[in-house]
Amino acid sequence: MTQALTKQVTFDEFIAWYPENPQRRYELHDGVIVEMPPPTGDHEEVVGFLVEEIVAEYRRLKLPYFIPKTAFVKPLEGKSAYSADVLLLNRPNLINEPLWKKESTVSSSASIPLVVEVVSTNWRDDYHKKLADYEEMGIAEYWIVDYAALGGRAFIGNPKQPTISVYQLIEGEYQVSQFKGSDGRSPAFGDRITSPIFPELTLTAEQVFQVGAA
Repeated sequence: MTQALTKQVTFDEFIAWYPENPQRRYELHDGVIVEMPPPTGDHEEVVGFLVEEIVAEYRRLKLPYFIPKTAFVKPLEGKSAYSADVLLLNRPNLINEPLWKKESTVSSSASIPLVVEVVSTNWRDDYHKKLADYEEMGIAEYWIVDYAALGGRAFIGNPKQPTISVYQLIEGEYQVSQFKGSDGRSPAFGDRITSPIFPELTLTAEQVFQVGAA
C-alpha cells in the first residue's frame, strides 16, 4: 500500500525535505508526502523496455526529446508533484520552466509530450488523480500500462485483463484507446499501440506484457 506522511507541506517544503539519495520514491499529493510502493522486478523491466522503445523512436525521428532519470511533474494548481515512471521532455521548452534548473520540475504541457505510468498497487492514483491532473495541465498524451491487470474493472474490463490505455488530449479532454494482449477481447487486439506523438511506433501490447511476464 502507498503510505502517506500526513502533515501538510508546500511544494518548496517537499523539495527541501526530499532525501538526497532516496531509497524510496516520494510524491506530493495535495500537500501530503506520499511514499510510493517499492517497485517489483517486473515493473522495472517494463519501465526499462518502454524507455528503450521510446528513446529509439525519438532518436530515429531526430526529435529534441529526452527522458530524465528523476524529475517532477507539478500541476500549476494545487499542491502536488508526481514522479512519473517515464517522463518524456521537450528540451527546447525547458527554458520556460522556472523550476527546472534547480528543482528538476516541469509544469508546462509544452515541455511534456508524453507521460507513462506503469501500474502498481497504487493504481487509483494513475487512473483517477494523475489522469485528472495531466488532463487539466494539457499534457497531450498519457499512457497507463497495466501489465498485471491491477486496475479497477471499470477501467480494464471484467474479467480483468492486462491493458494499455492511451489517453489523447482532444479539445481539452482525454479520449482513450485501449490495447490488450493475446488473450484480450478488444477491437485493438493484435494491433500495434497507436501513439499520436509517435504514429510510426511499431510496438504492441503483447510485447510489453511479455516483458512483464518474463
